[in-house]
Amino acid sequence: MKVVIIEDEAPAAARLQKMLMATSYGIEVDEVLDSLARARAWLQANPLPDLIFMDIELSDGLSLELVREVRVACPVVFVTAYDEYWQEAFEYNNIDYLLKPVKAERLEAALRKFSEMKAYFMSRYLQLLANRGHKEKFLVRRGTEFVSIRTEEIAYFQASHKLVCLVRRDGSKFILDRSLAEVEKEVDPATFYRLNRKYLVNTTAIRKVSALPKSKLLVELEPAAKEELVVSSENSAGFKKWWGK
Repeated sequence: MKVVIIEDEAPAAARLQKMLMATSYGIEVDEVLDSLARARAWLQANPLPDLIFMDIELSDGLSLELVREVRVACPVVFVTAYDEYWQEAFEYNNIDYLLKPVKAERLEAALRKFSEMKAYFMSRYLQLLANRGHKEKFLVRRGTEFVSIRTEEIAYFQASHKLVCLVRRDGSKFILDRSLAEVEKEVDPATFYRLNRKYLVNTTAIRKVSALPKSKLLVELEPAAKEELVVSSENSAGFKKWWGK
């Protein structure tokens, strides 16, 4: 975790740096800046750190002015001897507001809060990346009309005689103008699984799974398929891992 300290009292800056380095968060202090002027120049010339520890009252002004002027986008922990600025501080990217002298348990709580928030937003970002590019709906034809069907309405896709049918939850079927392999690339693999050469199924359409001899699996769908759906022994482990997520 890369950190910048903005503090004009050298003993306070040294103490805070020592406390940060003693934590279990793998902190690297990139820079210690002792004035608004130095902080402004540094922030405009360098990539933002993960976190800034910022005193509010500096020798050449209030650091809140810096936050407003430079538009600091990374999270900030304000460190100050005064409690009068806390409300204004929370108008910005404030993770916490620590009063001097900083206590180890309060510093640890601020770092834990930041780490938990970072982990949450990273997981959300990775989820968005994972879902990016997956089709949310399929355009199908019914007679002379076109119908848009959302993927959550789809029970499964079935290949038969070089045609692929989209089967909706209510049992209605629609012909698609693409192969099952193409469809498989377009849907979310966390939601749809290729059981065999002919079926690509939505996890929510699986009604029952039964064990067969030789480690094979029998899968029953809702709405029901017109044939037995068997997962081969080679694919059964992968299917169980997917279905159990």
